[in-house]
Amino acid sequence: MANDIVNVEPDESLKTWGWVSYILHLIVAIGAVLPGAQASIVILLVALVIDFVKRDDAAGTWQASHFSWRIRSVLWAGLLYIVTSWLWLLFFVPGWIAWSLISLWFLYRIVKGMIRMNDNRPMEPKDVI
Repeated sequence: MANDIVNVEPDESLKTWGWVSYILHLIVAIGAVLPGAQASIVILLVALVIDFVKRDDAAGTWQASHFSWRIRSVLWAGLLYIVTSWLWLLFFVPGWIAWSLISLWFLYRIVKGMIRMNDNRPMEPKDVI
């Protein structure tokens, strides 16, 4: 009985919180891709806090995968930015290229998640890195 999957009716407020988080992530992602449109790290931190706080409330629903998706997106992007930051110290162009690719990847993940959430579909386990 402990391993049974319980199908919990989703709380509509979870979807609202999910959209708020996706929109905040989208603002940051667009700001990272467009030159001169840098969004504040505070916006990203607010979105991340929402995801961490609401993730447990979403347990057992299709929306839980979206909270994990956004958290992993931020953590992977942050790690990739840190790992490639030395390129900025040595060479400007490789650093710019690396960070541009990371930013585009982050934007892709946010848009993909928004599309799946709009269709009321979870992120597939194979999609959740």
